[in-house]
Amino acid sequence: MERRHTEAGTGVSEEERPHFFEKFLRTSAGSRSTGGIGLGLAIARSLVELHGGRIWCESDGTNGRTFAFTVPRRAASRD
Repeated sequence: MERRHTEAGTGVSEEERPHFFEKFLRTSAGSRSTGGIGLGLAIARSLVELHGGRIWCESDGTNGRTFAFTVPRRAASRD
């Protein structure tokens, strides 16, 4: 199963993309007015990987970004 979420606004540079899911990361684009300490994407990565999936960010570096993840489908149990 694959899910995607696209956001408008600042993109993610190619240099930052490999580190985007690390704990406490604040991007160079990030003079944000909202709070946050940089844990949300690290937590998302942990959850996706615990389920055997993969998570990534796509961006051209200037115009928005798309977050996507895949997790394997499990067969329904027949209890």
